[in-house]
Amino acid sequence: MSPPFYQVILGQFVIVGKEPDGDSVRFIAKRRNAYRGLYRDDRIKPSRQDSSVQLRFEGVDAPELHYGKAAQPLGKASRDRLLAWIGFKAIEFAGKNSNSVREAQPEVIPGAILTKAVETNGRPVSYVLLAADTDSLKDGDWVQVNESLLLQTLNFRLLAEGMAYYTVYTSTPLEHRQLLRQATAKAREKSRGVWELDTTDSFTLKSQDNLGPNSQLILPKLFRRCTDYLKDTSLEGQDEEDIFRDTLRNWLLSNPSQNDRVLLLDSIETLPSVEVQLSDLLRQSNKRIFFQPDLLDVVFVEK
Repeated sequence: MSPPFYQVILGQFVIVGKEPDGDSVRFIAKRRNAYRGLYRDDRIKPSRQDSSVQLRFEGVDAPELHYGKAAQPLGKASRDRLLAWIGFKAIEFAGKNSNSVREAQPEVIPGAILTKAVETNGRPVSYVLLAADTDSLKDGDWVQVNESLLLQTLNFRLLAEGMAYYTVYTSTPLEHRQLLRQATAKAREKSRGVWELDTTDSFTLKSQDNLGPNSQLILPKLFRRCTDYLKDTSLEGQDEEDIFRDTLRNWLLSNPSQNDRVLLLDSIETLPSVEVQLSDLLRQSNKRIFFQPDLLDVVFVEK
């Protein structure tokens, strides 16, 4: 079981010249070698320009804003809400359809992250705190992230406001999963944010347009798998009878790195979990994809 202890790293959030989204910004640590001692710290590659690193927010996955050229509904709304919460104002982007920030006021904002590990792509998996919530924290200390501290994080706020999907891993402590799940369940009951539009349980997949900014909203992890599937199998533009000759499930089975391992839990996590693969959770009928479990009962196995 993953322990709820995380290292405090003080620093600054920066977005000018970057491409932030609804669950990730770049962060400049106050201390040199601040990430030393984290699990897989050798994977971190700070920017040569400003020593910033890209974060992965613990427990959340916001609608995609720039997965290649693909984006999802609410991608911009989620990003804009997060940046406003952090305190950035007067944000200007490089162009009408650009995600690169050209100007913002202020250029950097102090804050902190709570992290214990780095994921495979070199991003510290982090809870994010504003400076006003860090008075009792000392840079470099390892602290227990209890309920009161977790409730102060932007991660929790994103879920409570429905601006991101609940997406947890086996590396996420059990007590955190339970608190984040409860916040998400309340947001879903009130149809907040993503839950007003969510169609993960049943959606059409014929082309990328089915998943675009003005179309269906599904779990971002599943969106990324579907997008890669469409690109890899070159389905778009084919004759109707040729489409789905190779199903999403079959594609996942032939691409093990994309076919996530998943734990299925009961709603209160009291019964033994069952490990399956993402492909086991999908059913397909012609152009229709069905994701069978409740999203709140899914835990992804950390790679």
